[in-house]
Amino acid sequence: MTAALLTLNAGSSSLKFGLYHVEAGQVHARLRGNIEEIGGESRLRLLQGGEGPGGAFPAVASHAEALHALLAWLEPELAQLTLLGVGHRVVHGGSRYAGPGLVDAEMLAYLDSLTPIDPLHQPHNLAGIRAMLALRPALPQVACFDTAFHHTLPAAARRFALPRALAEAGVLRYGFHGLSYAAIAERLPAYLGEQADGRIVVAHLGNGASLCALRARRSVETTMSFTPLDGLPMGTRCGAIDPAIPLYLQRALGLTAEAVSELLHRRSGLLGLSGIASDMRVLLASKDPRAAEAVEHFVYRVAQAIGALAMSLEGLDALVFTAGIGEHAAPVREAICRRCAWLGLELDAAANAAHGPRISADHSRVSAWVIPTDEEALIARQTLGVLQKD
Repeated sequence: MTAALLTLNAGSSSLKFGLYHVEAGQVHARLRGNIEEIGGESRLRLLQGGEGPGGAFPAVASHAEALHALLAWLEPELAQLTLLGVGHRVVHGGSRYAGPGLVDAEMLAYLDSLTPIDPLHQPHNLAGIRAMLALRPALPQVACFDTAFHHTLPAAARRFALPRALAEAGVLRYGFHGLSYAAIAERLPAYLGEQADGRIVVAHLGNGASLCALRARRSVETTMSFTPLDGLPMGTRCGAIDPAIPLYLQRALGLTAEAVSELLHRRSGLLGLSGIASDMRVLLASKDPRAAEAVEHFVYRVAQAIGALAMSLEGLDALVFTAGIGEHAAPVREAICRRCAWLGLELDAAANAAHGPRISADHSRVSAWVIPTDEEALIARQTLGVLQKD
């Protein structure tokens, strides 16, 4: 029978999945989809694979229920395959994991200890692993970490200007979106040729947003740091702010630590700035001046951060856009590129409107690109690599 791998990416109310068959040491997508609105009017949206193997998908109240229903829905497909293991996206691997690894009790305990650093993602990632372990205890589970790609950060980029004892206790700049950046790094030669190993800034712009500076396709700087809250403004997250603001909110306005966390994680960013929506598509379509202000702020901060990362690279050869906003929002890309003209980037407006892949003029000293990311395929490849070593 054909060998296969399942990939899972558990969010707060969603579960992305991919089913890949293995052939000659390579992974190939058979089915990809997303179970949305877990705990509400849940539904399955298929992204690849025709109509899928099963019938109607039931409403589910939890990630455990979603996984149980997913395996039942996939059963006609799984009956034709030998499932080798499951690969999970885990946002935070801390300082211990610089690459993917086979899940065991010791790993789970360590990953649990990182939950206070990332309460928005880590609990859901681990819930997916635990649910799968309960359903298929004999099936190998592999954790693939967003932080792993950034273990190449130099010491100057890795540390905060805090007492050294805190760094030794793990208060460091970890960086996130690493699976997306690793996927882009693998794809760069196909688009940029020899320039792929040059000075590249990748802009992962979606509901979560960050930038990463690559040299020789390795991370040397990134905008997120100790948590995924830092850096650029995002859909509902504030990004970089004066670190005294949370103290002010607690001391002067009487907010609890939990209320401050809720404000910074879920009520800020594009949603907080506009008072309208966290979705860039809604804001671009709106005639409300507050929407335009939120978009302008986002563009300004992204362009500002690109300039800072260009300093880290001591120059810039290419700018790459990826993820939901980066791949689909041509007006946002255009506004960012216009602000980066001083770096030597000249936009090709027609190519940008057509979503690239190259969106800079042929004679532009800095090239600009739109390259789709594929985190699920990378998780499948990393999972296969771990299982082959085990």
